[in-house]
Amino acid sequence: MQSPSTPVPDVSVILPCAGYGTRFGAPYPKELHCLAPGVTVLDRSLEAVVELAKSGLKVRLVVVFGTHKLDTVSYLLRYADTFQMVFVHQDESFGPGLDGAIRAALPMTEGPVALVLPDIVVSGADTPGKLLDALRQLEVAGWSVVAAEEGDHDTLRQMGALAVAEAEGVLTVGAATDKPTDPSGFNAFWGMVAVTESEAHKLPDVVGTGATNPLAGAVALMVEEIVNYNTPAG
Repeated sequence: MQSPSTPVPDVSVILPCAGYGTRFGAPYPKELHCLAPGVTVLDRSLEAVVELAKSGLKVRLVVVFGTHKLDTVSYLLRYADTFQMVFVHQDESFGPGLDGAIRAALPMTEGPVALVLPDIVVSGADTPGKLLDALRQLEVAGWSVVAAEEGDHDTLRQMGALAVAEAEGVLTVGAATDKPTDPSGFNAFWGMVAVTESEAHKLPDVVGTGATNPLAGAVALMVEEIVNYNTPAG
């Protein structure tokens, strides 16, 4: 007897969980850091993805993990009834780092793709629906970002920096680079990225070096605050 075929998702979300988080400095994965009773950084980072499912979209969550992140894999099983979940092990063939994790995930994606990082929490009054808004903007430019304004150069050096400006009533990215040595000229950074299926193969270049960053020209949707939890635990 054949099992039912896997439903085709409306959107795929890449969640890279294979990093070691050495800057965080705790004896547990940074994404499992508790922010409130029963609420982890990971739960907060997935709020916008949960909102996609609540809107009626079929969401495939592609989780990239390493063998040191089995606790995170176990934790994510609480979302099994919310998303269609796929777990991909990041090995040497895809390359190291975040760009390698994205390459590992891409073969398992279908439809438009969103990149959500497990240690980045996007916050603000209207934040939960921002990723859905970003997906709706893909018809405009093929790429969109959920971003926050930032003027501190030290912060911009640690993030995916953006130069955001308004043109004809729409905020767009004029230039983008990951962790710039010289952050002058940048005024924001991204927390989530969305891209059409046809352009998704360029997603590793968003966080890579030595390639043209494909976020130039993306529509930018601004939020109040984006917190990076890959910092030393206090």
